[in-house]
Amino acid sequence: MTLIELRGVTKTFAGRVETVTPIEDLDFTVGAGEFVSLMGPSGSGKTTLLHLLAGIDRPTKGSVRVGDAEITGLSASALASWRARAVGYVFQQYNLIPVLTAFENVEVPLLLLRMSRSEREQRIGTALAAVGLTDRAHHLPRQLSGGQQQRVAIARAIVADPVVVLADEPTGNLDRTAARATLELLRRLVDEFGKTLVMVTHDHEAAARADRVVELDKGRIVGANAATTSEVDEHA
Repeated sequence: MTLIELRGVTKTFAGRVETVTPIEDLDFTVGAGEFVSLMGPSGSGKTTLLHLLAGIDRPTKGSVRVGDAEITGLSASALASWRARAVGYVFQQYNLIPVLTAFENVEVPLLLLRMSRSEREQRIGTALAAVGLTDRAHHLPRQLSGGQQQRVAIARAIVADPVVVLADEPTGNLDRTAARATLELLRRLVDEFGKTLVMVTHDHEAAARADRVVELDKGRIVGANAATTSEVDEHA
């Protein structure tokens, strides 16, 4: 079943000298429960595509559907409400709030939703357990390793039980050991929790963990292939 569908999507930005078009006339689909890696050179449109899927940016032309929602025509308030419920976002820089504990950072998305305190606490506990950080719930980000901080960020991304999880270079700031642990966790989100995941990466080993690798160049898809484990095996 198709969960994400972009049809004829173009995104342009007005630059100082000329118009920039990071995405042009793009058709793109992702199946429910699929793990897709987006690869390509810098400026190929990968992060712009994630922003369009998250409703952070709107397309200049074309349509974007995620689940049952055609998000292109939603008002700003409706889009913000949809994003809070439907999208989990994992950043390369973690984007944790330094004065909040791991528990409190994971809680942040739930504060945008209507639910009781007891339900919030239950969801936070479940998310932290899923990433193996129950014993670090009351630690501040500075008391955690980079890998642990990224796991907190992943817990924050899944705590609201979103329709789709989007990850922008989630291993870019991690050493190889922490990166592999993070990739294993992302793979588990798909295999064990049934999440649909779209990940931007420059790392071929990271991309190999996905079900499918989509290559972008100048805002267009130039290749799409089933991922293989050869890169992982070579570096094991």
